[in-house]
Amino acid sequence: MVIVRSVSLFALAAFLEIGGAWLVWQGVREHKGWIWVGAGVIALGLYGFVATLQPDGDFARVLAAYGGVFVAGSIAWGMVADGYRPDRWDIAGALVCLAGMALIMYAPRGR
Repeated sequence: MVIVRSVSLFALAAFLEIGGAWLVWQGVREHKGWIWVGAGVIALGLYGFVATLQPDGDFARVLAAYGGVFVAGSIAWGMVADGYRPDRWDIAGALVCLAGMALIMYAPRGR
């Protein structure tokens, strides 16, 4: 159950961080305005809060593992939000990052 909670928190964190960055990008680069930028900043702040809810208390481990989630999530976000079509190397790289995330977070440790 701890792993399910952790994975769910990683998914929510990815949604908030990638979504927040995308909103800022849309507001600035696509000239959609400061409301989009402000919404993005709020989402990014919420991401920081959600990361603290991880069951593992090691900041370095949580953030390092989240990097793998971010890579895969960014590709998925681009597919849904911007019509990005990843090639096999994008997909392979994302899978490697997710495998690294799983090792960092869920490998058995002698504690």
